[in-house]
Amino acid sequence: MEEMLSRAREILEKEGCTFVLCSHETIYKSTQRGIRPLVALLDGGPDVTGFYAADKVVGRAAAFVYCLLGVKAVFAPVMSEAAVEILRNHNIEPDWITLTPAIRNRAGDGLCPMETATQTSATPQKALEAIRGALAHLR
Repeated sequence: MEEMLSRAREILEKEGCTFVLCSHETIYKSTQRGIRPLVALLDGGPDVTGFYAADKVVGRAAAFVYCLLGVKAVFAPVMSEAAVEILRNHNIEPDWITLTPAIRNRAGDGLCPMETATQTSATPQKALEAIRGALAHLR
């Protein structure tokens, strides 16, 4: 486990990706910002069940999506307290550098819209509905 998570983390840091998913023989990575590329994986991307993930920032929304993707572990330089709880509740090992109460928006003057959208979501499925609604509203 540690080898694959370390590999994902190394690629994230060296290549400036926004997220990386690794298994023993396969690597998927993205430089697209936000949660859209993760949701796209759910909507028709490859099956990444059992992969190890590294992501620049993981809050509630991303944690719920990683649950739906079925990953084994998630590393992020910045992870919210809620994300840690969500991941652990779904038997996904969280790893982080900085733990924060919540993820802020890009302007830094409030909560991330996805953090707000999923604030009352109790399940990954309900969170995904909220994420899709928030993404549609932001377009």
